[in-house]
Amino acid sequence: MPLTSQKRWTTLSPDPDLVATLARDHHPILATLLVNRDIRTTDQSIEFLTPRLTNLHDPSLLPSMAAATDRIMQAIDQSQTILVHGDYDVDGVTGTALLVRLFEHLGASVVWHVPNRFTDGYAFGDHSVEKAKATGAKLVISVDNGTSSTETIAKLAEAGIDTIVTDHHEPPQGELPAAVAIVNPKLPNSEYPFRELCGAAVAFKLAWGLATRISNGAKVRDDLRDLLVDLTAYVAIATVCDVVPMVGENRILAFFGLKALETTQSAGLRALLDSADLGGRRLGADDIGFQIGPRINASGRLGTAGTALESLMTTDTEKGKQLATELNALNIERRRIVADLMAEVLPAARAFEDPERYPVTVVAGQGWHQGVIGIIAARLVEELGKPAIVMGLDGESGRGSARSVPGFSILQAMRGASHLLGKHGGHEQAAGCDVDADKVEAVREAVCQRASEMLADGGLPQPELRIDAVIPFEHMTADLQRQLDRLEPFGAKNPAPILASGDVRLAEPPRIVGKDKSHMMLKLRHGEHVLKAMAFGMAAREPELRSGTPLKVAYTPRWNTFRGTTSLELTLHDFEA
Repeated sequence: MPLTSQKRWTTLSPDPDLVATLARDHHPILATLLVNRDIRTTDQSIEFLTPRLTNLHDPSLLPSMAAATDRIMQAIDQSQTILVHGDYDVDGVTGTALLVRLFEHLGASVVWHVPNRFTDGYAFGDHSVEKAKATGAKLVISVDNGTSSTETIAKLAEAGIDTIVTDHHEPPQGELPAAVAIVNPKLPNSEYPFRELCGAAVAFKLAWGLATRISNGAKVRDDLRDLLVDLTAYVAIATVCDVVPMVGENRILAFFGLKALETTQSAGLRALLDSADLGGRRLGADDIGFQIGPRINASGRLGTAGTALESLMTTDTEKGKQLATELNALNIERRRIVADLMAEVLPAARAFEDPERYPVTVVAGQGWHQGVIGIIAARLVEELGKPAIVMGLDGESGRGSARSVPGFSILQAMRGASHLLGKHGGHEQAAGCDVDADKVEAVREAVCQRASEMLADGGLPQPELRIDAVIPFEHMTADLQRQLDRLEPFGAKNPAPILASGDVRLAEPPRIVGKDKSHMMLKLRHGEHVLKAMAFGMAAREPELRSGTPLKVAYTPRWNTFRGTTSLELTLHDFEA
């Protein structure tokens, strides 16, 4: 069987003069990777590799910060109830948790609300107004939503309830909601130097601004300073899971937030870490993205995000353990639902596999769990190599979730069916929609027609594997990995390094592993240098390795800790002869 790459390999070619300049102070491979991430000077490299809290921007630079903190102070002084209104994803839940913790520390009257994905829908709605009335709130503070909620905020105002919006989404065209304050770095009038904060980070900036206001503009009070540092743990979780660019302020907040998480005294956070076997360890972005984030998200996907929110905020050790156990069980159930649903959806999707006729996979089914259809859409993109829209129907209506491949706007393709869809929106790589069950076929036809028009000058781009550097296999050592660790935390615009090495052979036959036998465990060698490698989802390619042909492999090096022993291991992305 031929050894053929599954992706188009592109080896980056950084300016050698810039690399040489940075290599005076850094390992040559680290210097190469820094230039690949647009770090061009020694000063920039120092700032990137040694983040400082002092490089964070003053929260007063955000739009309406003064108005927001003034109204909150009024609420606290007059003992008015404050309702913190979040969302059911990780960003909304963590941002809600940090503001509630701050207000509780300040002795404010505070309650919280996160919508139920299935009964309330997204963000602000009539449920928000009813909750505010029921709790007697006089001030609602949104987290990770609200910039587009003109109608709901108007209803709150009619009920005598003020609203402060903290958000990071692009504002709508036209008039903004009539809120007391809209704290959003993406507003048209914003002069804030960094636009790419996640929702929890904007909430954190409000917390910081309020702490400064309480301290009369002087040095933040010691108790509030310590609390703010602790709250960066929530921001780190959200920054990783919301996949905002891991540069600038996001990198600083994630860097220190991960350290705060490692040493947190929060009973809930400690229990959550322990449930994922992460307690007492150095944490990286992968730990959050693959272990903590899914546990928090499972709560909102399968029911109410309130379980996750309570877990993040509890101060009771036993309660924390109980809630962490519940989240772990929900996450296991979420995995089962995804596996079962994928087994049903994939055969249905293969009926529309022809890329010429169906450049976008559009599938729908009665009873498909709407809490996980986004995960299923992403899996279909990986499996079929083209954009996917998966719709979960409940009787005559349903909801769809879309995911795309790099370089293709699924939102633009969906707009070809805008006359057939209910509420819909999103961005290039991910979108959502409401749909009537009897319009699925027409939606598929319209989306594929628009996609074909978009691709008239060529087909979908072949998946690209961007190689940071090609190195001799024997150079991939623990010493080099310790240098690469300095690039953490990884994320968008600062991806985990992908290296390539040639003339690599198998030290022993591959082992097929995993509950579904979809992964390969390999031992790769060049001469006497041997490293273990995991090839996730590549078990079907095992026959390609039987010839013993020397390989060129693309991989990301990582530390693996098992039974107290830490060793260097590779995650294989692709291989070819």
